[in-house]
Parts: sequence; C-alpha cells; structure tokens
Amino acid sequence: MAALNSLLFLAQAQDANILWLAVIVFVVIGMMIFAMVFFSYFGLWIQSLLTGAKVSLGDLLGMTFRNVNARTIVRGKIMSTQAGIEDPELTSKALEAHYLAGGNVPQVIRALIAAKKAKTISLTFREATAIDLAGRDVLESVQTSVYPKVIDCPPRGSVKPSLDAVAKDGIQLKVKARVTVRANLQQLIGGATEETIIARVGEGIVSAIGSADGHKNVLENPDLISKWVLSKRLDSQTAFEIVSIDIADIDVGVNVGARLQADQAEADTRVARARAEGRRAMAVAEEQEKFAEIENSQAMLVAAQAEVPLAMAEAFRSGKLGILDYYKLQNINADTDMRKAISRSTRDASELAIQKQQQAQAQS
Repeated sequence: MAALNSLLFLAQAQDANILWLAVIVFVVIGMMIFAMVFFSYFGLWIQSLLTGAKVSLGDLLGMTFRNVNARTIVRGKIMSTQAGIEDPELTSKALEAHYLAGGNVPQVIRALIAAKKAKTISLTFREATAIDLAGRDVLESVQTSVYPKVIDCPPRGSVKPSLDAVAKDGIQLKVKARVTVRANLQQLIGGATEETIIARVGEGIVSAIGSADGHKNVLENPDLISKWVLSKRLDSQTAFEIVSIDIADIDVGVNVGARLQADQAEADTRVARARAEGRRAMAVAEEQEKFAEIENSQAMLVAAQAEVPLAMAEAFRSGKLGILDYYKLQNINADTDMRKAISRSTRDASELAIQKQQQAQAQS
C-alpha cells in the first residue's frame, strides 16, 4: 500500500512538472514574439514619438493585422508633421484608409507639402486623396498649378502639323499655337483633360480666322486670334485654367477661294457640255425621224406610181382612154424629158463658161 502511494505521488509530481514546463515555454514564446514585434516597430515608434507624429505602438501593431505598410504610414505622418501641415483630417487612420483604398500615400503627402510651400494654393487632405483616387497625379497637378504648363496646338506628332483655316477672302492660313495652362485643383475631379483644351483652342482659332475679313488682317495682328479665343472662356469645366494663347507660327497656304471657283467653273462647263450633248442627241433623233418620214413618203409615192399602169389599163378596158390619147401622153412625156435635158445642158454650159471666165480673171 505504501508503494502504491509512492507511485501516485511521483506521477502527480511529474504531471505538475510537465504543466509548468508548458507554461514556461508558452511564456517564452510570447515574450519572443513580443520582442520581435517591439524591436520591429521600435524604430518607427521612436521616430513618431520624437517628431510629434503621435503614432502609438498599438496602432503600429494593428497595421500589421490590417495588412498596412506601417513604414509608409509613419513616414507620411512624420513628413506632414515636420512640414507643419495642420489638417484635422490628416490622421494615421485616414492615411491607413487611403492606403487600403489603393491610394499613393507618399504622393499625396508630397503634394500637400508642395501646396503649402507655394502659399497661394489651397489644397486639403480630402481634396488631395480624392484627386489621387480619381487616377490623376496629384503632385504633378500641384506642380502644374505652381509652374504653368505649355501645350502645343496641334500637339506634336499629330497627323496635321498645323491648324488650317480659311479667311473670308478665300486664302488659307496655317497656324501653330502654344497654350499656357495652370492646373485648377478645384475642378480637377471631373474636369476635362488636355485633349479637350487642345480641341477647344483649335476650334476657336479656326473660327477666329474664318470670321476675319481677309488674311492680311490676321497676318498684321495675330493677337486678334488670341484675344478672340480667350474671350470665349474655353477653359470652363476643364481641369486647367488658360493663362495665355500665343501664336507661334502662321503661314499662308493655298487660295482655296480661287480653287473653289475654278472647280465650280469646271463643273458648270461639264453641265453645259452634258446639256449640249443632250440637245445634239435630240437633234440627231429628230433628224432620223425626218429621214424615216421621207422614206415613208417615198414608199407611198412608189406605191402611187405603181397604181398608174393599173389605172391606165382599167381606163383602156372601160373605154375612157383611147390609143391616140395614150400616144399623146407619151409625146408629152418625151417632150418634157427633152426640155429638161436641154435646160440641164444649157445650165452646165453656162456654169463651165463662168468657171473659165473666173480662171482667166485669176490668171490675169
């Protein structure tokens, strides 16, 4: 019995040792994990503490579980704090939310710093994040607002190297312009892009030249185009503000008016020729109809002449025409033929005499 009690005591002691050993192992592992996490974020926490960024160690640990790059958030908060950006909406939580939404946190912070240094640009954290999430480069937009950007119209590499327009006198002008724009941060979201500015300016230049009385007026005062285009407020509902429009180059093209008149004259000539050809065809058709009528009349005459012998035979049979009457008719026909032959020979002889007389006069 004493031996059994001893064995039970030893078993209980062994179980207690195993339990304590497990607790110790668990505590050691927990301390190691805590040490790893602490030393991983200790440097970032010290930086935020010394710079006044106010990012706690718990926030850093929570970023790990929320799959957020803590280094990016802390550096962004430190940059904004050191730059003196006082925006109540710019917190570590807001930076985390923007990061999780797919935004570019460093780009937003740099844009806010650039806007603050410029002193003339009003840009809040909410506007900067909205611009960034809209797919635009917020830093480039701020830089364009500080340093205006020059846009070529038409752009380089386009199909046509110049804007072609025709004045009222029919002379074509080839124009190249440069548009200086400044980013409008308040209309950057939902505003039209550079392509719209180029298209509007191009349309305005073409309209200005087209409304000019003559190309010489445009050549003498190219600033008329710029003033006319600027008065149309072409930058409305766009992400830019037009600062100036400069005419870089203007050349005289072809005489479109003369070419159009020549083409019109050629077209009128073709129409007249077509009408004349139609009238000629009608005349030829009418002539052929007359020939057909003549042939028909001749056929009717031949048919009538063919009935004469039949009528004479009928007259002989009925006794209305005698043999002597027939011979008299033959003598009359013969006499008529003789007279025609004599007149023809006389006419030919006179014509021959006239020709000989003309030849004699020509030789003399």
